[in-house]
Amino acid sequence: MIANSANSNSAVLSMMSWIFGIAFFAIGVLNVFLVHPVPGVFYLLLSFVYFPPANAILKERFGFSIPLVVKIILGLVIVWFTLGVSDLAEMFGL
Repeated sequence: MIANSANSNSAVLSMMSWIFGIAFFAIGVLNVFLVHPVPGVFYLLLSFVYFPPANAILKERFGFSIPLVVKIILGLVIVWFTLGVSDLAEMFGL
């Protein structure tokens, strides 16, 4: 019963990681083409933090993975910069 719950939590976290990774990757692509390449490339690189295969590579090669709390704080910062500071929010009227 407990192992089944752990697998369920792991699947949910993996799905959320893919969703946020794709969303932040899309923000990066939009910034590259619509705003400026420098913040766009920065967002693209930060989006790879959320993809589970990139996390597995970090764990395998360097022996550590990025904690969930750091990913949440990083996600909030990316959203804040995109909606508050970036020209991308102004282009779409947000």
